[in-house]
Amino acid sequence: MRVNNDESVHKEYVKQLIAGVAERVPATATGEGVYKLAGDKRITPIGKFLRKTSLDELPQFLNVLRGDMSLVGPRPPIPYELAAYQTWHRRRVLQVKPGITGLWQVTGRSRVRFDDMVRLDLRYAISWSPWLDVKILMRTPAAVIKGAY
Repeated sequence: MRVNNDESVHKEYVKQLIAGVAERVPATATGEGVYKLAGDKRITPIGKFLRKTSLDELPQFLNVLRGDMSLVGPRPPIPYELAAYQTWHRRRVLQVKPGITGLWQVTGRSRVRFDDMVRLDLRYAISWSPWLDVKILMRTPAAVIKGAY
């Protein structure tokens, strides 16, 4: 990210995404649309590479080692994202510890609407087991390779 950037564009996009009115943008690799903020001027060329390869997630391992996060679980929300949540959306972050990867990332990633992402996170919380975590961790590398936009 660039220094001293304006996050208002991202805040507005997040509100639209949560409200279900964000539009899909074409994904060059697959031709299908994804829910992403297109042409984000805040991201540097190096940042674009880090995001595309999901290497930007590596620092989250420090949060896992500190016990603030798990390897598998719902993505932690940004404060202004949480402020836009409907009541039922909040359950996704109250039922289990946030994680680096999760059922949403290996199932739909940026191809599903926000409400569907929340439903996947809630399904994970309800059906959690160590075996489910192992299956999600095993599917994560393929999801990163296939779905990084």
